[in-house]
Amino acid sequence: MTLIEKQRQMGDEEVIKELCSANGLSYDKVCQDGTGIYSLEVFFSGYPRMVGLSFFPLLSKLIIMGQSITQIRGLEHCPVLKELWVAECQLKDISGLQNCLELQQLYLYDNNINKIANLEPLVNLEVLWLNSNCITKTEGLETLQNLKELNLADNAIERIGHTLDPNSNLQILNLSGNQISSFKELTHLASLGQLRELGLQDPQSGPNPVCLLCNYATHLLYHLPQLQRLDTHHISSKQVKDAAESTVLKKMMYYSMRVRLVRRQLAEAQARLLEQRALRLQRPRDRIHMLTCSLKMLELELSEMQASGKTARSREGAPSPLTEGSGDPSDTVTEQSRDPDQEQRLLGKADALRERLHRWNQRMEEAEVQYKRELKLATDRKEMMEHFLVLELETVGNIRLEEGSTTDTWFTSCYDLLLSRFCAWDYTKYGVTGIKIKSIIRVHNRALRLRFENKLHSLLASIDSHFFSLNYKRGLDYLFYVPDPEHASEKNEILHILENGFQPADHYKTLGRERAVPLSNSLSGSEHLRINFIQRQSAKAGEEQHPDPLPFKHGQLILSKVFLGRSVALKEGLPVDPSHYPKAHSVRSSNYNQQSTYKTPPAAEIQCSVKGVSCSDCHLRQTQWFVFDHELVLPEYLIHFEYLSQDGAQCPLPNDGDLDPASDPAVTSSDLAQDGEVLAMEPILKARPKLLSLDEKTLLNVARANVLSQITVLNLHGNRLSKLKEISCLTALRHLTISFNELTRLDDISHLPNLESVDASFNHISSLEGLRGLPRLKLLNLAWNQLSCAREETAILRKHAPALLQLDMCHNPWDKCESVRMLVLGRLRSLTHLDGVLITEEEASSAVQIAIGSRVNQACLVANSRTDVERPRSLSLLSAAQLLTHLKPSPFHLHSDLPPSWTSKVTALNLDGQGLTRLANLDKLVNLRWASFNSNALGRVEGLENCTLLEELSLDNNCLTKLEGVSQLHRLTRLSVSGNQLTTLEASILDQLPNLHFLSAENNFIGSLHGIQRARLLFELYVGNNIISATRDIYNLKALTNLIILDLYGNPLLEKLENYRIYLVFHLPSLKALDGLAVEVSECDNAKDTFGGRLTTDMVAEKLGHSNYKKITELNMQSCSIRVVDLAPPNLFQNLESISLEHNNLTSFSGLIFLPKVKALCLNYNHIESILPRQKMPIQMSNRQMLYHKVSSSGYGQQGSNKANRDWDPRDSAEPLMSSLEVLHLSHNGITNLANLQLSRLTNLKALFLQGNDISQVDGLEGLHTLQELFLDQNRIRLLNENSFSSLESLLELHLSENRLRELTHLHPLPQLRRLFLGMNKLEELTELEKLEILPSLIELSLVGNPLARRSLHRPTVVLRLSRLQVLDGLTVTLEERTRAELLSTDTQSPAVDMTIPCLLPYISRATAVRGVSTGALLGQELLLDSPHSHTCRKQKQGRGSQAEAVMQAIRGTGSLLPNTHKIMLTYPDEENRFQSNIGPKPPHM
Repeated sequence: MTLIEKQRQMGDEEVIKELCSANGLSYDKVCQDGTGIYSLEVFFSGYPRMVGLSFFPLLSKLIIMGQSITQIRGLEHCPVLKELWVAECQLKDISGLQNCLELQQLYLYDNNINKIANLEPLVNLEVLWLNSNCITKTEGLETLQNLKELNLADNAIERIGHTLDPNSNLQILNLSGNQISSFKELTHLASLGQLRELGLQDPQSGPNPVCLLCNYATHLLYHLPQLQRLDTHHISSKQVKDAAESTVLKKMMYYSMRVRLVRRQLAEAQARLLEQRALRLQRPRDRIHMLTCSLKMLELELSEMQASGKTARSREGAPSPLTEGSGDPSDTVTEQSRDPDQEQRLLGKADALRERLHRWNQRMEEAEVQYKRELKLATDRKEMMEHFLVLELETVGNIRLEEGSTTDTWFTSCYDLLLSRFCAWDYTKYGVTGIKIKSIIRVHNRALRLRFENKLHSLLASIDSHFFSLNYKRGLDYLFYVPDPEHASEKNEILHILENGFQPADHYKTLGRERAVPLSNSLSGSEHLRINFIQRQSAKAGEEQHPDPLPFKHGQLILSKVFLGRSVALKEGLPVDPSHYPKAHSVRSSNYNQQSTYKTPPAAEIQCSVKGVSCSDCHLRQTQWFVFDHELVLPEYLIHFEYLSQDGAQCPLPNDGDLDPASDPAVTSSDLAQDGEVLAMEPILKARPKLLSLDEKTLLNVARANVLSQITVLNLHGNRLSKLKEISCLTALRHLTISFNELTRLDDISHLPNLESVDASFNHISSLEGLRGLPRLKLLNLAWNQLSCAREETAILRKHAPALLQLDMCHNPWDKCESVRMLVLGRLRSLTHLDGVLITEEEASSAVQIAIGSRVNQACLVANSRTDVERPRSLSLLSAAQLLTHLKPSPFHLHSDLPPSWTSKVTALNLDGQGLTRLANLDKLVNLRWASFNSNALGRVEGLENCTLLEELSLDNNCLTKLEGVSQLHRLTRLSVSGNQLTTLEASILDQLPNLHFLSAENNFIGSLHGIQRARLLFELYVGNNIISATRDIYNLKALTNLIILDLYGNPLLEKLENYRIYLVFHLPSLKALDGLAVEVSECDNAKDTFGGRLTTDMVAEKLGHSNYKKITELNMQSCSIRVVDLAPPNLFQNLESISLEHNNLTSFSGLIFLPKVKALCLNYNHIESILPRQKMPIQMSNRQMLYHKVSSSGYGQQGSNKANRDWDPRDSAEPLMSSLEVLHLSHNGITNLANLQLSRLTNLKALFLQGNDISQVDGLEGLHTLQELFLDQNRIRLLNENSFSSLESLLELHLSENRLRELTHLHPLPQLRRLFLGMNKLEELTELEKLEILPSLIELSLVGNPLARRSLHRPTVVLRLSRLQVLDGLTVTLEERTRAELLSTDTQSPAVDMTIPCLLPYISRATAVRGVSTGALLGQELLLDSPHSHTCRKQKQGRGSQAEAVMQAIRGTGSLLPNTHKIMLTYPDEENRFQSNIGPKPPHM
């Protein structure tokens, strides 16, 4: 039978004819021609099933569109098929492709496929289109490793997971039109390194819910930097991707800071709990100490009684001089007859003491259990808050959890709602009378809210919902949900609900519950499953010694917004299932309490805790709801609460952040009374003398032996021994009791070869170092001492006490006490008992395994190493090494053959918590880039010398004291060494880490930040909980210009430095976050107002590079924007003599007036108004003024002084100030009134420079009796009054150039004036010069630039009138010129005669300029005060117009030719005494 006949028999003839017709083939010749056909196409109709393909064995392309095909078949005859289209058909599954091994392109879009399956053989497939189907999961693609294009648009996919990880060659992916709502799902796409095009909301398919969330594009650009197209948009711009990466990195830094803040809060809570535990344990410790001491004394008495057979002790002679006590030296106790009841009484009292000890040990155990419970609550809360922050980061802020306070309206509403729905009647069986709400957290989940709103809108828009759509708000309610711990599918179901919403109804059905979301409007209705479960668990653990009286005391619930829609009552006997209530959205049950598994008393016997509501009302209103559609339930609040027992029936007000549980159990007076009764029981032993030291006689007396070699048992209990040197000679000693002494070490019991047991409890032993040679020691009691380092102590015991069987080390302040037991068991394997507890085989084996794993060997490296080349792009706060080991398994297998160079492939290593004591065997990890060694016992950084490519290193919670060993890691960018014992941050090491961006050194003992300035690229610095206290350390941070996150919390600096936060914000303007809190703009403004322009000791230290203020003699702080001087205390600058503060913003001398030895002060170019600051208080102060008055140190030098000095106002009296000041520069300060300056109080001033101001009147200089130079050039002085120079009798030089003087009056108080400069004024009349005759000492005068000096016609008059004048207008007055003047004067008195004398004219024209005489001719040059106390002070260049300057230079002649660098020496007849310091009045004592 031919192939055509077979097809005709099967009824496929017409279908095949249609196939041939659609492709232009003859049906009759299809057998002959089919073998040469490579492509077939069938569109729209006529091909209902895939038949006839056997005629085309070489078919490589098949296109079937718009047919009614439901199944793929017949392709077994097309083995070379490479492209297949079965689109817009009715396929229900993927099948029939198992023989198409060469298939490269498969298009199955627009069908009814609901699962990706049966594609495993298609290993060559490169293109797969499955869009517009009913697929819900991306599965079944694991073998398609050559897949390059995948289209899954318009399906029902909600999750991606890691299902696409094997498709590493995928380049184009379209997931548009699905139901992906979580950013976490998109994060999984980061494993597709070749992905170039991604579609999640293309125009043809619509968006996924995740596309409507904030930061959608930023999230994808960060995780998929290789993308070229996103949602049909080109995104290849590097600038855009860099911006996205920068944004994400800043967010990660921010959330890392916040997580640290949460951990710090846990640490603080733990510290509080430890304090509470110490308080609870204090009384039991004291009682145990007292009772144990009495018990051991009884045991000593019994042992002596049994050894001697006597009832009394016989002591020969007086007590040793080495003892002290109440015994009388003359007393001797003779032997007495044996009392048969004495031993029984001693034994009875010992049993009573043991019973009391047991009771107090129980109390200690109860306190420990309570501490652990409270710590677990705090830890759980910390972990939850940390999870919330990480969740907020991973969702890029689309899930945010806000903790409320009483100031929030929504908090109060939730609080009142919960209280109104709590009924104490339901909890009477358990003794619960109320609840305490501890915290309420508001959930902002944008994805769930959008889903809820969309579902609600679609429901209201439906036709059958018209009835309640008119008033849909009546169907909204807030209901409670508490997970059932017995059937919880998630580790933490609450966190899962807050992130992803409630599970579908079918999920609850699989858990054995109703097929709906169970909710309740009452607290008891929500809590009954949890309470019953915990009660059952508590009953099973009934044998526990310290059960919690209220095990369900702490709870949490979710308050959800619910749309109940069409709700019907629960039908009796009918299970809750949507199929039984077809038109209902929810089902309600009002008789829930009757179905509860626990019974409650009659309502008449109980009163509800909510006032005004009867028990029956509560009972009737309690309802349980079952909502069929989980999308109609929106979780909005998470409430933490605590049940109150009989002690607190009243509901307390909410307390934000209240994490401290109940107080410690009270010690009853009956306990203390019972102790007293036991101690008072007969017999009462007489107090023994206390031994302070030992000698041979004492040892023999105590041991009741004749020779030392016979002593085998020695009991030295209850003495005051601090040393035991004499015991070394007791070679036969086997049992030694030295409890209740004052020993700090056990060196003295070394090398006792026969010693078998030692009781050294209740001493002060802090170390076993020095203990040697105890080969037979089997029992050692070290309880109640001060041992802290278990690793070191066990190493000593393992070496020097190899036979040890029983060891008691309890009640010591161990570091990391939770791991001490396993550490000791792993090192001392011969032990049978530890701390009085028998060691089981399982426990010993486990400890040995832990000890073996504490070494870096090949197995350890294989299990904990990874080989990834790129750092994972994940929004995680874990280090790279931790993240890589968390995300994927190790590529190596210990039991398989490892490649020879496997160590060179390792890039990440995580050895956290391995118990390592040293780093070894890492020399071959030459390509290691990320390493983590947290929570070990490393004492130094070593073994990383060959790991030069290391970028991240984490060494938290070790025992490091120095950072030696990291200096060779030049590529290191992140270093974490928190929780160690570091004391410094060595600059030499940080200098070798040029790429360091992140440094965490919290919880160390760092006392200074010196050296941190070498890490100039730091972005994040965490040094909280250290001992940094010096303010100058802040200046070490100013070199870190990139620093944006700083944490100094927990350092003494915070308490020491006033206005600490704004102080740091001011000095570190680049900071974005400080101590876990973001820096606000208002804080920056506040910092500028408070600290801007403040010259402090720290600023001086930063400028000079040291803080040895006593060595500073000169200080130059020009152009530093200083407006306030606060160099307190002033005695730090006891040798400071010269200060230059030019070009600043000072308005007064501020704190300068308190500096004791300043001689030269330069304040040019400021805004000085007065020596002392003005303190005019306006009626209405501005915000800035109020801020200044709030700051205790307002910048005037009072800080650090005593109260008397702070209250003193210098302006209240005329007492002198700055008695050492000799030279003062105040030029160019805009001074208008000299009197307001109060210069008269500077009584020792010798040179005063006031040029370039706006002074119009010379006054206020009355007290300057020693002033010798006065510069008033370039002012606005018009007139000199009679008081201008009334007290300046010592003035030698006066500069009044460039003013507006028209008269020369009132110069008579200046008898010693030698130089007077009046150039560039408005003197017109020669008669004014006659007034200078009253200056008998004048030798130099300058009048250049005045109207009277034109053509030098004034010279003869001046020369004639001023007989002692030597220099006039910068030119020497020669003898010839003076003769000429006299002749001219004689001529003017005789008749007019032509008296031209040509021979004299050359003398006048050859007048010479003065050299080295006057500074008046060279304004702007430096002034050198040449005296034993003089200082080099710069005179400011005088600002004048270009025209005036030209005139001055033309007039000065040769004097203006001196270069600007020259200095002019001012010489005086009394040069040696010119600036001699006179003892004058001193400023008030500071």
